[in-house]
Amino acid sequence: MPTARPTGHHHGDLRNALVRAALELVAERGAQGFTLAEASRRAGVSVAAPYKHFADKEALLAELARTGYERQYERFSAAMAGERDPVEQLAAFAAAYVQFSADSRALFDITFATGLDKQLYPELGRAGDRVLELLREPAARLVRDPAGALDLIHAVGATAHGFAAFLAEGIFGDPAGALEPTKRRARDAARRLVTGGRSG
Repeated sequence: MPTARPTGHHHGDLRNALVRAALELVAERGAQGFTLAEASRRAGVSVAAPYKHFADKEALLAELARTGYERQYERFSAAMAGERDPVEQLAAFAAAYVQFSADSRALFDITFATGLDKQLYPELGRAGDRVLELLREPAARLVRDPAGALDLIHAVGATAHGFAAFLAEGIFGDPAGALEPTKRRARDAARRLVTGGRSG
């Protein structure tokens, strides 16, 4: 049987097929390196088919970014659930962040590199806020002032992001071989940051 089905897709199948095709193209060419028509051809549907679900390419990227935030939430919550101490929860988040960036590079890039307006895509904003809320609880246990707690979240997130970027750029050597040491570095750096320079 042919794998491409230009007609007869169930709506959910069509949407998922387009999302998968777009994700493959992002992995190959970057978030801005493909067109909606190319995603349609990759998915085996007509070039008009995507418009049943997505107004334009940006709307498709917004759906991918929303998926990215949901996957991050799953990963980070699972990693943090293994710790009770808020310092260790934030350190576990930093390590999980690096792991996610390595495992899901295309989703990671879409989440941070597309410049999507969250006011135009409220579901995207909600998904991102859900990740933020995951970090608020341990941060609030460490810093009573809400603004200070948010600053701490941003600092830990920026630290984790820097390690993820350095890993991808090969600064620590071959990314595959450097993954575990980089996760340890990110965890230790987050721990030092949260404790004011004291190592665990």
